[in-house]
Amino acid sequence: MGKGLDNVRRLYLEGIAGGNARQAVLDYTGHRYTQHSTGVGDGAEGFLAFFEPFVARNPKRDIEIRRIFQDGPWVFCSAYQSLNDGAAEWVTMDLFHTDETGLILEHWDTIAPYVAETRSGHDMAGGTRTVDTAADSEANKVLVREYTKQVLQQRQLDKLPDYVAKDLIQHAPSPADGRDGLVEWLASDEAGDFEFLFKLVGQGDFVATYAKRHANGKDLAVFDVYRVADGKIVEQWTNAETIGPRETWGNSGKF
Repeated sequence: MGKGLDNVRRLYLEGIAGGNARQAVLDYTGHRYTQHSTGVGDGAEGFLAFFEPFVARNPKRDIEIRRIFQDGPWVFCSAYQSLNDGAAEWVTMDLFHTDETGLILEHWDTIAPYVAETRSGHDMAGGTRTVDTAADSEANKVLVREYTKQVLQQRQLDKLPDYVAKDLIQHAPSPADGRDGLVEWLASDEAGDFEFLFKLVGQGDFVATYAKRHANGKDLAVFDVYRVADGKIVEQWTNAETIGPRETWGNSGKF
């Protein structure tokens, strides 16, 4: 486990789930903490201004990290959150940039309501958790980058079989299972237009992208997570958050 990954895990589990926000943000962030979660201000004080009241109003916090991996100074983390015995349920996906010692310097995220019944029937936050670190990280990142470019950005849906397995396991709330379900969804208004790829990271058989989409009149910040096997995407998770008006941001924005 890398130091950066360890610090991200501790910030989540000690600071948010454990309720020790002040100690955690002081211990695990670096000389700056630049924030892109738009409801949270920059720095340790911005973090505390959000999370100390969050802890107070949510005394019961069941937070479980479902997937976490590291790509150099970048750490990707996805968690399921159940607050106050299920009164609110969320899926979060986070990207952190760390310094050479592993301290956290910058953070991006999307937060989406947990959907109990997906169209595919697969749990929105379920599925494979363990990273196969023996898999070829660089080859898998290249595959996902080309898929993103050719299929999502350039809309060459006929090339989808080059990148996606026929029996794709789908965890996103709206698409049906399989390659055909993904094709159907990508052609829908809900998928909208893929505007740009902000960041792509991966380790082993897992690759995550953070991007902007525009659909149904709304700008969306979107994480897609892919598991790759035998040269094809075989499992997918998606987490999308609507980007609010500029005046609602507590920092420089989602990207």
